[in-house]
Amino acid sequence: MTTGEQDPQRQDLQRQDLQAQDVPRRDAQPQDAPPQDARADDYAALAAVGPYGVRPGHALITMVEPHPGHEFAYNRWYEDDHYYAGAMAMPWMYAGRRWVATRELQEMRYPAKSAVAQPVTAGCYISTYWVTEGRYDEHMKWTVGINKRLNRDGRVYQDRTHVFTAFQDHEATVYRDGAAGPRDFHALDHPYAGLVVQVVDADGPEQRAELLEWLRTRALPKRLHGSPAAMVTVFRPTPLPGDRMTYVKQVEGVDTRLTLLWFLEEDPRTCWDRFQGLDAEVAGAGLGRVELVAPFVPTVPGTDRYVDQLR
Repeated sequence: MTTGEQDPQRQDLQRQDLQAQDVPRRDAQPQDAPPQDARADDYAALAAVGPYGVRPGHALITMVEPHPGHEFAYNRWYEDDHYYAGAMAMPWMYAGRRWVATRELQEMRYPAKSAVAQPVTAGCYISTYWVTEGRYDEHMKWTVGINKRLNRDGRVYQDRTHVFTAFQDHEATVYRDGAAGPRDFHALDHPYAGLVVQVVDADGPEQRAELLEWLRTRALPKRLHGSPAAMVTVFRPTPLPGDRMTYVKQVEGVDTRLTLLWFLEEDPRTCWDRFQGLDAEVAGAGLGRVELVAPFVPTVPGTDRYVDQLR
């Protein structure tokens, strides 16, 4: 072998050594990478047990008022960060939708004296989320933990007021068209044009079951017939955990309240006459009182549409 010549086999080995030096190992971590979660395998174990149906056994319904002058910033924070990091990325929260009430829609609300919103126009945004039936406890452990982390990391927008925020258990769904059309588990993904939120308080804990039965079998089927509302979902609130974030007040009416979500195929402004008199109807039945009837339209994700119409 002459000077300068090398064995071809040795050249290949040297080339492989150089490549090995340049290419990081697959399991190597960059110096600035976050530490690996030593419990990552727990995800596989947790997924293999427990309920995993599609029925909305529980809901988070949260109506919020951004402070004056913070409307655009609040909307961008919620759209760009909190809707995902504070809600949809969590286990067992499988569907969500945001809704907004312009000033025109706010002024359509009733009754004027509401136990839910003071004044009744407060709460121009509402978000609705479905949680898998039977997974409330697991979801709550995660949501308390993640919101503490978000708050600690400065990712919680403080210039807002929670007007009506509660986790709620599903009680009933009443459909206009029977078995035809979308089901309640589709409701937050189907392109409904409007939402009406109705909050009813029974006269006492023992009357709530009677109120629910009257709504489910008599009042709601009658109202739905021939209306632009495709369905009504009915929920009852559950108390928030003691370690909730301090800016969210404890839920009221846990033993007496029902929350109804009417999903509309039309803009509520075009059919509001259909939703007049809900308070008189409940009062006339002697089963309780309506504390809020409030129309909303869906937000357009990733935009500031309607923000300039809130005041």
